[in-house]
This record gives sequence, structure tokens and C-alpha cells, in this order.
Amino acid sequence: MQSRHKIIRRPKIVVIGGGTGLSVMLRGLKEKPLDITAIVTVADDGGSSGILRNELQIPPPGDIRNVIMALADAEPLLTEVLQYRFSSGTGLAGHSLGNLMLAAMTDIAGDFVTGIRELSKVLAVRGRVLPAAGRAIVLKAEMTDGTIIVGESLIPKAGKKIKRVFVEPDDVEPLPEAIEAIEQADAILIGPGSLYTSIIPNLLVPRLAQAIVDSTAVKLFVCNVMTQPGETDGYSVSDHLRAVQDHIGHSLFDYVLVNDGEIPPDVSEKYAELGSTQVKVDVDEVTRMGHEVISDRLVLYRTFLRHDAERLSHHIYKLVENWMLRKR
Repeated sequence: MQSRHKIIRRPKIVVIGGGTGLSVMLRGLKEKPLDITAIVTVADDGGSSGILRNELQIPPPGDIRNVIMALADAEPLLTEVLQYRFSSGTGLAGHSLGNLMLAAMTDIAGDFVTGIRELSKVLAVRGRVLPAAGRAIVLKAEMTDGTIIVGESLIPKAGKKIKRVFVEPDDVEPLPEAIEAIEQADAILIGPGSLYTSIIPNLLVPRLAQAIVDSTAVKLFVCNVMTQPGETDGYSVSDHLRAVQDHIGHSLFDYVLVNDGEIPPDVSEKYAELGSTQVKVDVDEVTRMGHEVISDRLVLYRTFLRHDAERLSHHIYKLVENWMLRKR
């Protein structure tokens, strides 16, 4: 007989974002009994991704590649090879092998989404990886002084305060599979990642944002541990949430997961030299905004500060499990 305290199927969770933070978290989540769909930004225009985007007219593969690698059940050596970045060679320098493979698979399969699906099969990916849209989008930012910065990679370098970001084309269509995944989700998880250049661009895809608003899934936000120079200088947790709310016109989240562990002084000093400080955890303000705060020591330090994927995944799974049990 099934225990009353056990859920009877794998919860369906949709994870939305981009960048390193998302990949780190997914390495922990894939170890949980979850049915994962990752929806990844297609606004990247820098480095290898930007070159392939422009030369081959495909969506940027970099963030997609990182998420595929995070969810892959592949041998460590194969993962290392696919993340390998060429340091020399005319036309090769700067490209990662995984980006080139995604570009090749797109050409062979006939389109980007099928290319992702086929590469995911080869690498035994646990879950699905989908771009937020089937085409690349151009991210623009209006700064508080009225200037407009064009291009995801240039926005943090402008040295100005962001008022809002927006995408072109503004009527970009989301993938039908992404909408379907959101509609069927038991949980929707947004973050961590660069607020204005990895997280919000996904929410600017009009029908995708509306699908999230309409969903009855439990909605979770994982806040960044540190501020990002040129994007979130001086931001608190509530500032992150307010930026999301201002861009889509709705308060989204049931729960907000934050790090309450202290950053060692020597590590803080290294980040301060780069213009980055610990995000202020203003629990009272976040609660007043209607969100429930889950706080724990969610950070690890090796070469860089990263979320503790195992501990973070434990909290996420428990929240999703409890939500589903309440719904039964």
C-alpha cells in the first residue's frame, strides 16, 4: 500500500533561465526523482555563441550546451571534451566543441530544436532542454539616463543603471513544446542567473510569460547570492523580485529561496574587487510582497562562489513534494 506521505509520480518541473547558475543547480536537480524540462534563453550574442549565431543564423548554442552538459548522464571525459574550448586555430579559437556539435546537429537535423533533441539522446540527458524560442532574439536595455544599449553582451559593460530590458522582435513566438511543458508543470522554477540578461529575457517572450502567470503550479525563485556588476549593483532580494514583476506586470512566486550563509571575508574581498557584493536578504520586505522565504546556507566556494546544488535541490524537491501532496 502506498504511503500517504509519498507522491505517486515524478513531479513535472520546468526550470527557466540561462548561464552558469542554472547549470550548477540542474546538476543537483537531476539526481532527484523529477521530470525536468529546462527552458533556456536565446538572447546570448557574445563569444562563440555570438559568432555561430551570426554566421550560421541559428539561435546561440552556449547556454543550451551548458544545460545539456549539466543534465547529461555521460562519461566525465566526454563531458570535458564537449566543454573543451579551442585556444588557437584560425576560425576555431574561442569555440567550444559542444557549440560546434550543436551547430552541426542543427544542420544535420534541419532545425535547432531537433538538433538539441538528437544531441540530448546521444548524451543520455535526464530531462528535456528547450530554447525559449525557435529563433535568436536581440536583447536591448533602456538605461536610466535614456540611452539604449543593443546586445546582451554589451548591457553589463555599459557602466549605467538599467531601467528596463526588452527584446526584438517583441512578438517572438515561444516554442509550442515550452508552452505545453509550462501548462503541464507541477512546479516552475526561475533563476539563478543574470537577472536582466539570462532570466528576464525568457519572460519577455509574450505567450511564455502569460503561460507562467496562468499556471497553477507552485512557482519558485532562486535568488542570486552575489550582485552582478553592471546589472544588479546594490540589489537586495526584493529588488530582484521587483524587477521581474515590473517587466511582466505580475507577482509570480510562491516561494523565494535565498542564501543566508556568510561569505568568508577573503572571498568577499575578491568579489568586491570585481564590483560584486552579497545580495542583501531583506526577508521582511520579501514577505510583505507576498512571498514565503526559504533561507539556508546555499553557497559553496571553490574557485568561484556557486550555489550548493545538493542542498538547494533538497529544498526545491521538498517544496514541490509538499505542494503536490496538498493538491491530492
